[in-house]
Amino acid sequence: MNRTLIFVCVLALGAVSAYAQLRSIPAEAKRGELRHLQEMIVAINGKSMRLAPGAQIRDPDNLIMLPASVPAGVLVKYTLDAQGMVARVWVLSPFEARQPDPKK
Repeated sequence: MNRTLIFVCVLALGAVSAYAQLRSIPAEAKRGELRHLQEMIVAINGKSMRLAPGAQIRDPDNLIMLPASVPAGVLVKYTLDAQGMVARVWVLSPFEARQPDPKK
């Protein structure tokens, strides 16, 4: 019985670490609070910004979200494109939100 329990625990830990590696947020991504305003316009930290064509918003499970389905005031990490438009957004899980930003 103990061997089975240990095996299940090790298997579960392996699955969790494998899942965590599937979601990679670039180190240069900035942290902010996001709110959808209208169509392709969002506010990050209170500043109105346009979503780039083809922009992706990912939920904590790494699934793509529509801009209108993002909960207001959610904590995110985001990157901008060359024109200064929001290119990628990752809605942070509670675990990710607690992590400090990497030192630059």
